[in-house]
Amino acid sequence: MKISLTWKLVIGCSLTLLVTMGATFHIINLRQERLIIRQAENEARTIFRQIVITRKWVADHGGVLVERRFQPAAQPTPFIADAEIIDQHGRRFTRETPAMVTKALANYAKEEEAYWFHITSLNPINPANRPDDLEVRALAAFERENLTEFIAVETIGHDLYLRYISPLYTETVCSGCHQNYQVDDLRGAISVSLPLSKTFAEAAQNRRILLASMSLVVLILGAALLLMIRFLVLTPMRTLADSMQRFSGSGHREDATVLATGDEFEDLSRSFAQMATKLSEYHYELEEKIQAATRDLALTNRQLAETNRLLVAAGERKSDFIARASHELRTPLTSIKGGMEYVTARLTAMPPNPKGEELCEEVLDFLTLIRKNTDRLIRMVNTMLDIERIEMGTVSSLNWTECDLALVIRESIAEFAPTTAARRIVIRETAPPTLPVAADEDRLRQVLTNLLANAVKFAPENSEIAINLERDPNQLTVEICDQGPGVRSGEKEKIFEKFYKLGDKEGSGLGLAICRSIIEAHGGEIGVRENPAGQGACFYFKLPRN
Repeated sequence: MKISLTWKLVIGCSLTLLVTMGATFHIINLRQERLIIRQAENEARTIFRQIVITRKWVADHGGVLVERRFQPAAQPTPFIADAEIIDQHGRRFTRETPAMVTKALANYAKEEEAYWFHITSLNPINPANRPDDLEVRALAAFERENLTEFIAVETIGHDLYLRYISPLYTETVCSGCHQNYQVDDLRGAISVSLPLSKTFAEAAQNRRILLASMSLVVLILGAALLLMIRFLVLTPMRTLADSMQRFSGSGHREDATVLATGDEFEDLSRSFAQMATKLSEYHYELEEKIQAATRDLALTNRQLAETNRLLVAAGERKSDFIARASHELRTPLTSIKGGMEYVTARLTAMPPNPKGEELCEEVLDFLTLIRKNTDRLIRMVNTMLDIERIEMGTVSSLNWTECDLALVIRESIAEFAPTTAARRIVIRETAPPTLPVAADEDRLRQVLTNLLANAVKFAPENSEIAINLERDPNQLTVEICDQGPGVRSGEKEKIFEKFYKLGDKEGSGLGLAICRSIIEAHGGEIGVRENPAGQGACFYFKLPRN
């Protein structure tokens, strides 16, 4: 759901104000509750002190005479002299002790429902002074910890009360009635209970009024903020946005409007108008430059196309010339080779002639030399033809057949049997008995022959050449590892380039280039890495199983 900027700001400010005022309200509420409790505590202390002063006054004056008709149920105390007095008019007066006065005052206060207090002791003489659970805890704390007061908030019935309990100690004037106590002994305590329900109810009413006031303030501020944002921010912003859209659609600087608001929006619109002017001028200049560059590019493309056509024609003529030259060279060379072989055979078959034996041997030596060089020229011509086929793309037109790769590997090894036997080189292969694969058998044989020729060429005497074959569901990997000098890391890519030769060994530098072209035409990969068994190099090629 999309929410406009106005409502986002109003909601955000209102939430911020609500959270801030809510936290303030919570703090004020807590402080108000603490203030009510403290005021009740101070009031309870005052009542307790007034009760103590009253008790002391009564004790210092030997009690208070109360007429029996106001307390018909009261009985004279046996602990003081003259507990009952009859005046000349025959009225009976009872001398009240501080405890009796305290109890009477407590009954009066409780009837008025302003507050009530209770004199108590762990060993009360009057059963009515027996302590409740809270008073028992307070008296125990007074004896154990020497506390001067005990304060708690307790719910009695359905009302909340502040319970203030403070100890009473035996004084000299108290020894007449409390003969079992010594001076400064803990005699008991006075428990003052102040009702808090009405006070907290009034505080809750004040909180409701304050909460309603806060909500009204938030609504008023939200409405004011909404109006100010709409008229002071959104209206100029929409005008500026419309100006930008018109400029983006037409690209004319006349569509950029300058706002007369006298604030940051006016500065922003003026900056946009200046930017629009510069962009329009730059746009016109850029269009002119693009048109000029387009004309130059078209001319350059025509020149490049003509140059490319000439290069393609030259390449075709070059390839055609090399192919024809190679064919023309191979035909007479083949004839020369055949003639040399025929003459050599005839000279070898001639009967011994003591006079011409020396001449025949000399002619045979020259004919052998000519035949070797002729073979070399024929190999070079065949290699040149392979390179031309690679460059002309004819290798991609492979003769796909179902061939046995394991048989091709063993036949390729057999071709090098005389050479490996003379140099005492062992070729070890791990191919299975049969391994059918879809490929061009002649081209694969050419790749294996070239790789084995390189391995035999660089392998030292009395060494081993390993041919490993790995299979997985997607591809076949053939690896030929020798124990020769290896290939430096900087030359692992160069050796597959045309005419690049490694070391001083004989060769045209075309064998590995032909191998790469054949393997890539099969959709495979060829490369070289170090021999994991030690010194030497491992040439490998991968063929897809599909």
